[in-house]
Amino acid sequence: MDVELRDFRLAVTASQHRSLRQAAEALNIRQSTLSRRLRDIERRLGVVLFERTNGGTRLTTMGLEFIVSAERILDEVDAELRRLKSRSGGELGLLTIGVHASPSAGNMHATLVDYRRRFPDVEVRTVDGSHDRLLRALAGNAIDIAIMTGQATGWNDRMLPLWGERVIAALHDRHPLAGQTRIRWTQLADERVLMPQQGPGPELERLLVAKLRNTVGSEHVVHQDASLDRLLSLVSAGYGPLLMFEGATGARYDSVVYREVWEDDGPTRVNFMACWRDANSNPTLQSFLSMLREHHPDLSPEPGRA
Repeated sequence: MDVELRDFRLAVTASQHRSLRQAAEALNIRQSTLSRRLRDIERRLGVVLFERTNGGTRLTTMGLEFIVSAERILDEVDAELRRLKSRSGGELGLLTIGVHASPSAGNMHATLVDYRRRFPDVEVRTVDGSHDRLLRALAGNAIDIAIMTGQATGWNDRMLPLWGERVIAALHDRHPLAGQTRIRWTQLADERVLMPQQGPGPELERLLVAKLRNTVGSEHVVHQDASLDRLLSLVSAGYGPLLMFEGATGARYDSVVYREVWEDDGPTRVNFMACWRDANSNPTLQSFLSMLREHHPDLSPEPGRA
C-alpha cells in the first residue's frame, strides 16, 4: 500500500476545513486537484475517508481513524526532522572537551556558562589530563577539543589562541607570604611547593624551575597525584603553597588565600589555546568553535590552505 507523507498532509488539512475549497486554498492548490488526490488515496486504501455532500465534507468513521493515525505519524516525522536539524546546526548532541586546568573560575568557566546558555540541549562532558594525554585523546577521537596552555608540542592540526591566565599561589592564611598582596618567584625558592602530577602540574613545575634559574631541587617540590580539592585541603592543613592557574580560584577553602605570582614587570601570565582535529565533523564542535571565535579571531590558515 503506497501512501506517502504528502498524502497524510493532504488528508489532515482536508479534515480541518468545512469544504474542499477552503482546504485547497490552505494548500494553495486547485480544488479539483485536491479532490482527485483524496479519491486516489481512498482508492489505494480501499476505504472511504470523506462523505461528500452539497453542504461540504466530513470524515467517515474509517476516515477519523485514519486522520488520528496520520496526525500521529506527521507529528513524529516533524519532531525527528527538527531533531536532525538541531543536530546538524550544533544545537543538540554531545561535545567532549579536554580540560588542562580547573574551569572553576575565569575565562574557561565563563566560556562553559555562555555555551550552556546558547546551546542548552548540548550535553557537555569534560576530561582532565596533561598535555600528552589530551593530545593522544584528540588524535584518537576520544575528545572533540582540548583547552590547554600554549605549549602544544607535537600537535600539527588546528589550533586557536585563546586567553591568558595569571599564575597563582594558594597559601595558608597564616603563611608568612599570605600577608603580601603579591609574591615574587624568588620568594618560593625556600618553600616546599605542592605540585600536581596531572593536569597543569608539569607545566607549572617547568615554569618554577625556569623562574628560579634551575636552583629548584627535588626537596623543593612535593608531587601529589591528587585532584585540586585534595591539594587545596593540604594547603589548608599547612602542608605548603600550591601553584595553580587563576581559572582554579573559584574553589574556596577555609584558611586558604590566593596571591598572584609576579615577574619584575607584573603578574606572570600563561597563554591558553584550543586544539582540535580539522577532520572532526561533530556539529557541536563547530558551534563551540564559532562561539570561541567571536572573542578570539582565528587568523591561522587551515591545514593545506596556507
